[in-house]
Amino acid sequence: MLSGKELILATKPYAKEIRSKSWYYMLSTLLFLALSLTSTVLIPFFPARLFFSILSGLLMVRMFIIYHDHQHHSILVHSKPAKWIMTAFGYFILSPTSIWKRSHDHHHNHNSKLFSASIGSYPIATRKKFEEMTRRQKFEYLAIRHPVTIALGYFTMFIFGMCIASFVSNPRKHYDSLIALILHITVSVLLFIFLGFQVWFFLFFLPFIIAFAMGAYLFYAQHNFPGVSFSENTEWAYEKAALESSSYMEMNPVMAWLTGNIGYHHIHHLNSKIPFYRLPEVMADFKELQQCKRTSLHLKEVAACLRLKIWDQEKHRMVGLSEIR
Repeated sequence: MLSGKELILATKPYAKEIRSKSWYYMLSTLLFLALSLTSTVLIPFFPARLFFSILSGLLMVRMFIIYHDHQHHSILVHSKPAKWIMTAFGYFILSPTSIWKRSHDHHHNHNSKLFSASIGSYPIATRKKFEEMTRRQKFEYLAIRHPVTIALGYFTMFIFGMCIASFVSNPRKHYDSLIALILHITVSVLLFIFLGFQVWFFLFFLPFIIAFAMGAYLFYAQHNFPGVSFSENTEWAYEKAALESSSYMEMNPVMAWLTGNIGYHHIHHLNSKIPFYRLPEVMADFKELQQCKRTSLHLKEVAACLRLKIWDQEKHRMVGLSEIR
């Protein structure tokens, strides 16, 4: 049984893209998304519009994972056309490359550290630290991790976090965050004025709400689940953080496709250079990676993840507010 750095090295042969597959998956996903969004406008029946609007939101999730892989340099490396397409999609999805890469790289390099800046991650407080917080600090900490905040990821994580907060923190470095926000608002207003409320809602608003809510929850549950482990900074190790602090989210084949295999998150954190379409292959080939911490999208397990708030160092597990009180 391989472990630690030996396991990471053993996965290196899989960290090679199949260029034809990368192009096929990217272009076909963009085509499906364009067709689905177009259907919300051209098909006049309410049930059909609702269906294609929801589908569009989920296809945006899949395309975001492809964009995410490109930012990790695991697919379409050194391709100028791919770079142009992905840069444009970064603006479209309110995650321009400057802030997304900076925050996400920090997340990978510091995932599950107890005492590290929560850049690109949901904040984690120990029980001791939480009890020492002021009432306002407790409110702000719990508000960030609240289910409503996650469900409204469109506003909280992307409009505010990725665009407004990043630009305010460093206007020169993250000017593209302001550009993305201005373009987004401009398109939204024009669609509302010229096509009316119903088309605006199904073509624009609902897909973004669904995509960002799904994305915010996936990101949360991949590192906040029963059995997750967090470490003191001095005890932290990259491979340990990948396997003990990142989940494997079991999904049916349809949801696995729509989420770009991001459920194999422990493998992604072990080696982020592995293309998303090769993650199931790695899982199948390594018994070590099959013995992982699991969660799913079943309501019971979603609720179990959302209840977790604070790291109890004595119990060595995440606990909910009921245990604190």
